[in-house]
Amino acid sequence: MSKTSTKGIWKVISASSMGTMIEWYDFYIFGSLAVVISTKFFPSDNPTAAFLSTLATFAAGFVVRPFGALFFGRLGDIIGRKYTFMATLLLMGGSTFLIGCIPSYETIGFLAPLLVLILRLLQGLALGGEYGGAATYVAEHAPANQKGYWTSWIQTTATVGLFISLMVILATKNVLSSEAFDSWGWRVPFWVSIAMVGVSYLIRKNMDESPVFAKAKKEGTTSANPLKESFGNRYNLKFVLLALFGATMGQGVVWYTGQFYAMSFMKTVMNIDSSQVDGLLGIALLIGTPFFIVFGWLSDKVGRKYIMMAGMLLAILFYRPIYKMMYSTTDVSYKTEITEKTTENTETTAENNTITTISKTYTDGTTYIEKKTDFADKKESQSSISININSSDEWTLIFLVFIQVLFVTMVYGPIAAFLVEMFPTKIRYTSMSLPYHVGNGIFGGLLPAISTYFVTHSKAAGKSDFYLDGLWYPIIIASICFVIGMIYIDNKNKTNHL
Repeated sequence: MSKTSTKGIWKVISASSMGTMIEWYDFYIFGSLAVVISTKFFPSDNPTAAFLSTLATFAAGFVVRPFGALFFGRLGDIIGRKYTFMATLLLMGGSTFLIGCIPSYETIGFLAPLLVLILRLLQGLALGGEYGGAATYVAEHAPANQKGYWTSWIQTTATVGLFISLMVILATKNVLSSEAFDSWGWRVPFWVSIAMVGVSYLIRKNMDESPVFAKAKKEGTTSANPLKESFGNRYNLKFVLLALFGATMGQGVVWYTGQFYAMSFMKTVMNIDSSQVDGLLGIALLIGTPFFIVFGWLSDKVGRKYIMMAGMLLAILFYRPIYKMMYSTTDVSYKTEITEKTTENTETTAENNTITTISKTYTDGTTYIEKKTDFADKKESQSSISININSSDEWTLIFLVFIQVLFVTMVYGPIAAFLVEMFPTKIRYTSMSLPYHVGNGIFGGLLPAISTYFVTHSKAAGKSDFYLDGLWYPIIIASICFVIGMIYIDNKNKTNHL
């Protein structure tokens, strides 16, 4: 394609973006519903262990993504971009639908978490092949001097997928009673995805192959062994490792901190009502998403490197102050309780368990509900807290999450063009997919589980600022990546491969 022609590019963007958005939607609803899922597919006698097990299962889908990158990347470089990411779409959609059909732990025991794990692994494999195909497909249609702008539309799909997953969950909760949602309604978002996948499949089916790949295939210059040429060639392997340790590793942890960890932190550490978190996170994502396009476009003008590195540096410097401000919004020790509105009710269940519910209201409009269950047969208790914050605090949190999303858009907006430009056509799908999915799948995907463990451990140790310890993981990883990227990455955009 010429340097200026954009004929048919929006059709390409739409087909690639819609499919990728749906795949991210499928992937995210599991994380968005982690708190509910932990009570359905894991033993209920230890809520903390069940939640950590759910996060670990969620992380498993990320860990397997590099294997999907290798498997589907190889197919994409041999048979073509189009048919490969059609296959990943169907695999992802089928796995997501089936997760919504698995009976609970109470019904089938340990078979439930085992089946969920298997389907999560299939999701991870599919996602491992999806992104590289979509990014490569768009880049190979885009003008050489506008790769950052056009591929940044693909970058929005992950955040849009998360946004839609939150909206579908909120809509389902609003339509159903809380009892119905807890019983079976949480399955609806999983079922909805199958219709979305069907529409996307029909759109992709009617698309043509990438012109760059079609030309290479016609001329007989495609690779017979993409894996060997990508990773067995020392020259190319050097760029694969640079892409990983100088860019995608840091991009991965910044991305998951700004979106997933922020959500998990507000729900499990700050104890804000789940629906309220979904709503304010959705607003922050909606405001922040256009900046993917802004920084993708800007990277065409000033280079990819400094925008990505600036995003990492800002995250490193401001994560702890941001999360300290977030935590203070629900710290009731700073609020004034309206004592006459405080109520305490106790009831005994049929199993002789005692449930005590304490409700508090504060002068700023914050409401606090704590439920404590004393188990008669186990001689132990279990507590849960739900906080509803006032409108002012909601907007404070929206702003603080938006700032984190801004960091995300800086590191993620230019990354597709950066990766595509590093590798030649015949091994591009394979070469770019692996560092992207190791950086995001391993370093980024493990973040919720590792950071939650750090916070839980620090809280048990009695640290007053325990809630900040989960941030050490993304800060350290991003710092290492920032140093390597600043030293070894060239800021000049490379178009010689395209």
